[in-house]
Amino acid sequence: MTKFKLAEFFSGPGGMGYGASISKIKDSSIEHAWATDYDQDSCNTYKRNIKSRDVYCEKIENFFNLVDKKKIILPRFDCFAYGFPCNDFSNVGEQLGFKGKFGPLYSYGVELINRYHPKWFVAENVGGIKSSNEGKSFTKILKDLEEAGKGYDLTVHKYKFEEYGIPQARHRIIIVGIKKELKLKFKVPKPTFKTITSKEALSNIPKNAFNNELTNNSKQVIERLKYIKPGMSAFNSIIPKHLQLNVKGAKISQIYKRLDPNKPSYTVTGSGGGGTHVYHWKENRALTNRERARLQTFPDSFVFEGSKESVRKQIGMAVPVLGAKIVFEAILKTFAGVKYPSID
Repeated sequence: MTKFKLAEFFSGPGGMGYGASISKIKDSSIEHAWATDYDQDSCNTYKRNIKSRDVYCEKIENFFNLVDKKKIILPRFDCFAYGFPCNDFSNVGEQLGFKGKFGPLYSYGVELINRYHPKWFVAENVGGIKSSNEGKSFTKILKDLEEAGKGYDLTVHKYKFEEYGIPQARHRIIIVGIKKELKLKFKVPKPTFKTITSKEALSNIPKNAFNNELTNNSKQVIERLKYIKPGMSAFNSIIPKHLQLNVKGAKISQIYKRLDPNKPSYTVTGSGGGGTHVYHWKENRALTNRERARLQTFPDSFVFEGSKESVRKQIGMAVPVLGAKIVFEAILKTFAGVKYPSID
């Protein structure tokens, strides 16, 4: 039985980590060695739900300094995953790329690879990273990852998770790197094209499920939602003037947008204020955090720590659990020499 020992940067609540923990084929599986994130609630959530030897709640900028001073003694690991912060590469925002606060954080993953030479790694980010800074940011990131350590063969693909049975239109760039000396080639798993609708995903949630408290929507929000049909938003609906949004500039199509019960959800996010909570197709309310977690394919047994707003952010920033599982199991099959349906 082959057990890969996984390390994680920017682990969040554990979407990628939990996906890895349930990934296994006949003779291979993934076991957690350690993880790190700067957000205390995310670290607490990770510790509660994922069996990991150590979870370090530290700013990534301080991490290697603590390792060098031996204040952190890292357990042994041979593979690595990180969804480096995407704020500066997202299509929603200014797309600052490397000029922003978060853009350069990918380099800490490169540093870890340079130091420890894992057999393989997975890096995840938003689809907008390809066009940030006219594509220069992405070119630089790929070059650094390919040349890290002793060199890695990269497979880069934009996954449309709704095509893989995830009940959410979430598009993410995933980079799989395998040591060149191993002479293995990762192939992108073929989409299942099995559509899971919002209605299917949100059915039969137990009344006493964790993180399932209702959001207190204002009377104005409730009144506004009455004029918005399933699949529509505040910007493409006929709404009385006193309920219309007083927003100048760009119109964001997901503001006060109801789900279409017959389609996968639109992208669940972790940032933003009013109007971005994801709204029920029939009931005049925002989704609960448990419903949002369902769209991210977290099991109902997965408990999030922290305030309601903290949990909302954790869920929105996570990688869909079953999406991560698909990628990790394809990696296990690659190393085990097991063929699987792929797009190339």
